[in-house]
Amino acid sequence: MTTKVLYTGKTHTTGGREGAARSSDGRLDIALSSPGSSGAGTNPEQLFAAGWSACFIGALGLAAGARKIRLPADTAVDAEIDLANTDGAYFLRARLDVSLPGIEPEIAQSLVEAAHQTCPYSKATHGNIEVVTTVV
Repeated sequence: MTTKVLYTGKTHTTGGREGAARSSDGRLDIALSSPGSSGAGTNPEQLFAAGWSACFIGALGLAAGARKIRLPADTAVDAEIDLANTDGAYFLRARLDVSLPGIEPEIAQSLVEAAHQTCPYSKATHGNIEVVTTVV
């Protein structure tokens, strides 16, 4: 079996949560700030939520295509990533609320389940963090 790398995202980050991140192609150039701070930048949890939700919509499209279903133009995923702490140990939790207007709830649920099995972000977190997916 041969692995074909489809894309490699490259960033250079300095200063941690109070720093900056820039992609190698310059298309991403952002200030970072800690969650809840008054800093002007975004934070890793927001970036993770944006990346995962975008990828998840792509996986929904693949699942729908395999079933010959057209995704609604207003398909959306609201992702929430919790940065949590228990007894000094930091961890993440996630919720993905998926909106598939006009698709019957049972079919929508099956698409979400299929997408969650194929989305690379979902696969990376499987068994590592608590994830709840909900059709809204």
